[in-house]
Amino acid sequence: MGRVKIHPVRLFIVINFVFFTLAGCGMNAAGKTDQVSAYFITGNKGQRHTFKDLFDLLEQETRSGEEQFAVVKEIAGEYARLREYGTLINFLGDWMNKHPEDPYTAYYLLMTAYGYDQQEAYEVAALYYDLIVKNYPDFQMRGESIHFIALNQLITLVKDQEQLVWYYEELLSRFFDKIEPGFTYFMLGQAYERIGEWNTAIQAYTNFLPYYGTAIPGFPDAYTYAKRLVDFNNSPKDWTFESLGSLVYTIKSALASGSSWRLWSYRAKVNFFTRSWGQEDEDNAGLAEFTISDFMRGNQINYASGLDEGSNANEAYLKTWGWYQYISTWYFYFRKIYFPSNPDIHGRWEWAGIYYGEKW
Repeated sequence: MGRVKIHPVRLFIVINFVFFTLAGCGMNAAGKTDQVSAYFITGNKGQRHTFKDLFDLLEQETRSGEEQFAVVKEIAGEYARLREYGTLINFLGDWMNKHPEDPYTAYYLLMTAYGYDQQEAYEVAALYYDLIVKNYPDFQMRGESIHFIALNQLITLVKDQEQLVWYYEELLSRFFDKIEPGFTYFMLGQAYERIGEWNTAIQAYTNFLPYYGTAIPGFPDAYTYAKRLVDFNNSPKDWTFESLGSLVYTIKSALASGSSWRLWSYRAKVNFFTRSWGQEDEDNAGLAEFTISDFMRGNQINYASGLDEGSNANEAYLKTWGWYQYISTWYFYFRKIYFPSNPDIHGRWEWAGIYYGEKW
C-alpha cells in the first residue's frame, strides 16, 4: 500500500459519489427525511420501527450540537450492531455531505473507517483513519481520544514505512502514558531501518533497551537484535578487516605464532559469542571473564587449510583443534558486517565468535 494521506477534497469527491448513488435509490435533491427513510430504514419490523423513530427525532434536531450528534451516533450504532456496514457508510457519507461544518466529523469518519474495516476494505479504512489524525482536531469519546484510536488502527493497517514512522512518533509524543513504549520504540526503529534512516533507527533502539522483557510479536529476539546494533554503533570498530581473506590470514598467523594475546586482540570487542552448536543465541555479557590463554597452555593449535564448506558470502567458519579442554575442536566464526549507517564499516569482516565441538 502506498501513501495513505488523503486531502479533504478527495474525501468530498468520495462522499458526493455516495450521495449521488443514494439519489438513484429514491432520494431527491432536497434529501428530506421521509425520502431518506426508504433507503436507510432497514431490518425486521421492530428494527425498522426503531430507525423510523430515530430519523423522526433527527429531523426535529435542526441545530448542530450535542443533541443532534447523539441521534446520529445512535443511528450509526444501530447499523453497526446489525452489521449493516454498507448502510452505515452511506448514511454517514450522506450526513457529512449535507453538514460539512459538523464539529463531530472526526467521529463520523472513525465510524466510516470502522465500516470499511469490517468489510475488509483495509486500504480504504486506512484512508479515513489517516484523514482523521492529519486533518481534524482530536476530541474525547467516552474518555478515549479519537486520534489515539485511529493511530492504533493505522499501525496495523499501513505498510508504508514513512507513514509508520509518523504514526509511531505521534503515539510516542502525544500518548506516551497510554502505550507500551518498548513496543513502539522497537517498531519505530524497524520503520526507520526500512527507509534507510539508520542513525534515527539506532536512537529508537537505544530508547527501547531500558524496556527489557517487552514482548514484540514476530520478533522473539528483539532485545538481542537492538542491543547488538546499539553496542556496535557505540564501539570503536577497530577490529574489522577489509576482506575475509585478510582476516583469515591474520588469524592463522596468530595461531601459528602461539600467541594467545595476539590472537585474542583480533576478536570483535562487542557482540562476540562462545557457544556450542545448537545452543540458543543469547547475550554474552560474561565474556570478559573468558581468557583464551587458559585453553592454549603452550599447545600448538592446528587449523584447517581452507574454510569449512558451510561458509558463504556473508559467514565463514575455520576449523581449529588442539585446545586444552574436554572439547578440543573449535570453529572460529567470521561474519560480514551489516552496518549501512557507516559506509566505511559496512561490508567489512570481523571474527564474531567461537563454536565448540564438531560441526553438525
